[in-house]
Amino acid sequence: MSDTTHAVIMAGGAGTRFWPASRRLRPKQLLPLAGDEALLRQAVSRVLPLCGSKRVWIATGAHLADATLAALPELGREQLLVEPAARNTAPCIAWAAHVVARTEPDAVVMALPSDHHIADLSGYRATLEAAVASARRGVITTIGIKPSHPETGYGYIEAAPTGEQVWRARRFVEKPDRARAEEFLAAGTFFWNAGMFFFRAKDMVAAVAEHLPELARGLCELDDAARRGGEAEALASIFPKLPSVSIDVGVMERMPELAMVPGDFGWNDLGSWLTVSELAAKDPASNSAPASAVLVKSSGNHVTDLRSGGGKRVIALCGVRDLVVVETDDALLIVHRDEAQAVREVVEALVGRGDRDLT
Repeated sequence: MSDTTHAVIMAGGAGTRFWPASRRLRPKQLLPLAGDEALLRQAVSRVLPLCGSKRVWIATGAHLADATLAALPELGREQLLVEPAARNTAPCIAWAAHVVARTEPDAVVMALPSDHHIADLSGYRATLEAAVASARRGVITTIGIKPSHPETGYGYIEAAPTGEQVWRARRFVEKPDRARAEEFLAAGTFFWNAGMFFFRAKDMVAAVAEHLPELARGLCELDDAARRGGEAEALASIFPKLPSVSIDVGVMERMPELAMVPGDFGWNDLGSWLTVSELAAKDPASNSAPASAVLVKSSGNHVTDLRSGGGKRVIALCGVRDLVVVETDDALLIVHRDEAQAVREVVEALVGRGDRDLT
């Protein structure tokens, strides 16, 4: 891989669907939800062979800067793109493109989420290399995940084969209902949108200028401030005023030419406790639980015990099925697997009644 390839890992999410493990100051990307290492640590390790540690950037919130550096001690603070306010993925990715373009406008940037699980590392890296090569030719490129089932929780990308590894992306499609998802699966030309994007820094700067001029003006002001040595002060006043829009809606859906590389490398979007339970090892009754738990006449349950101090209290389930149970030192979550997406509403309720210390 070229020494002018950069990786931007987007790590500013709140992860409210992983409460009570995920909290405002320690969200899901800083937790070992799938494996022994934090998701962010895994995301960085996956790309180091492609770009090296000096060309890794972490986009995160100001309140997470110290925790992020603690999780990634090999990075310097100057490699953090610290956002003073959450403004969605378009400002995040566009700011990163501007920062890289200041010194290496022809460099290729890989913009990648921090909260994915990848089973096949070699297949993942080979797919990324193909996407980087496509972007180096001047075409903004994404990765589409080959669907394994008619998923209704993901957006899709429709693409046309070209006879080569890189396909032509036709359009982005919002989350479908079950019938449409089944049609997409049968067609063979629809792929899950995994939110991975590859581009030369200068190409993304130009695309944002064309399709999101208000965002471009703000970022050019930041560039001017950086040249004068005052980016930090300008960032605090300019960034919170930037338009909040996703990169998909703001840029990708408006591009006249967009490439896509099909990917099939054991990808999983860790979106809720349900997806974590699906990846966990199971007993004969399809339960996943620590050895200390007791499960009697129960099936399909997932138990996570995150208490510190090695407490003696035992988690026991009897005569229940399809539950997710998560215990921490100060909270206990019990939710049916089918309602795992609704955990964020628990966080909203806690905030609403003033229990910020639990969020």
